[in-house]
Amino acid sequence: MERTRWVRPALLVVTALAALSYCWRTGSTIEIYYAAAVRSMSASWHDFFYGAFDPAGTVSVDKLPGSLWVQALSVRVFGLHEWALLLPQAVEGALTVLVLYHAVGRLAGPLAGLVAAVVLAASPATVTLDRGNIPDTLMILFLVLAADSTVTAILAGRWRSMVLAGVWVGLAFQAKMTEAWLVALALGLAYLVAGHGTTMQRCGRLAVLALVTLVVSVSWMIAVTLTPAAQRPYADGSAGNSVFQQVFGYDGVSRLGQLPPDQVLGQTLGTPLFAQAEPPPAWDRLLAGSYGRDTGWLLPAALIAVAAILVARRREPRTDLPRAGILLWGAWLVVLASVFTVSTAMNSYYAGALSPAVAGIAGISAALAWEHRRKAGVLLAVAAAVLITTGYAVWLLPSAGTGLPPPLRLTIAAAGLAAAAALAVLAATAPRENREITAAAGLSAALLVILVTPAVATISVVSDGLGPFDTPFQPSALTAAIHRTFAPQPSPPGLRRLEAARQGASYLMATQTAALAAPYIFATGQEVVPLGGYTGTVPEPSLTALAAMVSAGRFRLALVTSPGVSESTSWIAGHCLPIGQPAGSSPSLIVPHLAVYYCNA
Repeated sequence: MERTRWVRPALLVVTALAALSYCWRTGSTIEIYYAAAVRSMSASWHDFFYGAFDPAGTVSVDKLPGSLWVQALSVRVFGLHEWALLLPQAVEGALTVLVLYHAVGRLAGPLAGLVAAVVLAASPATVTLDRGNIPDTLMILFLVLAADSTVTAILAGRWRSMVLAGVWVGLAFQAKMTEAWLVALALGLAYLVAGHGTTMQRCGRLAVLALVTLVVSVSWMIAVTLTPAAQRPYADGSAGNSVFQQVFGYDGVSRLGQLPPDQVLGQTLGTPLFAQAEPPPAWDRLLAGSYGRDTGWLLPAALIAVAAILVARRREPRTDLPRAGILLWGAWLVVLASVFTVSTAMNSYYAGALSPAVAGIAGISAALAWEHRRKAGVLLAVAAAVLITTGYAVWLLPSAGTGLPPPLRLTIAAAGLAAAAALAVLAATAPRENREITAAAGLSAALLVILVTPAVATISVVSDGLGPFDTPFQPSALTAAIHRTFAPQPSPPGLRRLEAARQGASYLMATQTAALAAPYIFATGQEVVPLGGYTGTVPEPSLTALAAMVSAGRFRLALVTSPGVSESTSWIAGHCLPIGQPAGSSPSLIVPHLAVYYCNA
């Protein structure tokens, strides 16, 4: 007990540093689409419950609103500030560090929990994600809570622990939909292998997990479906105003092999920015380039550790706890990494969902290495891990980039070779009984060498003010372009002229796609009718409703990029007068073609 008394103070320091990294120099970029929806939801309890994108509740956001509920409550309490949008993610990220420590520590000891917390806090994928207003942060917290409840079920065999795990997975589904169910497969595998009781008893508890997960997951969707269509927003992304079609089609199977929403939006806007998934699906998608520098630093070592530990502990009892942990976090990693590798829709911040799994594997591996530190084979295995990790890091680092210290490559290579050589010499020469102190020092040095590159990447993320759309060590020109694109705009282009030209209309204007409406809604809180939803292609509003709005003088101005993409914009082009481009704006790579139409009753 005395030896581990220092662990909890160290955990608090790690958590505090993680929280600071999530808060320091943030706000240079935000996801304006989510921010606009949060402003709408914070001003109306009706819009809040139904996840409306626009203040008038014309369409919903194009996914479940679970994470946006938390942000909307924050804005409702603290007022509309960028930090009020970002605060929930910083809190959720810090809580994830604490919960991961608890979950891993109960399987492999407090040292394992602390190492897992450190690895998670040092992960650049986690830090970039938690510095923005992205739904994935809340999903990850709920899934780590579900993993912790599954660990409780493995240890104690209680039904209520499986029920609670199902609740957490269901809430994670509310935050990020079917991705949460993928992780539930890993939880189920770990419990099926290592849980107490007979096979039938374990299967029964897994059935409870699945049932509770399903009920919690679809409860809000059922409530929305039972609401008359006229009394709720149109379910964006669906062709038939169905939230089930939105979740399982538009946000589900369409991400595997079909044209994803961002690419459809790119076609609507006529921009090459969203022309394809970048980088495209490939076996090494997560290991090379920008995705590699975001999350790949420890991926090869983690996958090798999973295979090695499963082989090494194959003769242990079925309920062996470290092996159960490796099954849980290893399956989490393999399932999500496989889906991310083949998905046609991929953003760099998605990779943050891999970080808890990598951290859990690292924590258990470190604890097992420490436990068997007198064995020559263990020291040689750690030496190999150091060589693989540092060699991969040297290969992955760009030749130059934002926040990249000039001597970093040489320093990492030298430190890796030195640490691996020292461990190899120790394994070959030192008698087993004399290895205690030297092995401890060697393993500690190895851990530091393995973590130094992702830690430097994370420091660069914070010092350069990067966010969820950035990746560590990216070129300065790319950083500037991303920050110009996603920077909050207190006054979007042409706003004053648009307000002056509305001629008493109750709505500011209409725009083709919710993406064009978002900056104006976030800046003003006024209604901007999102023609065609996020992609600009859904049949909302209907032609009848559109004609009625124009006839009633609800809006006079409409911003259109591609008149022929949808019926509503074709109607605008045929019934309204084109009057040029918005004053104060110019063609850009994001919106190369933009026309203003004047609609009179």
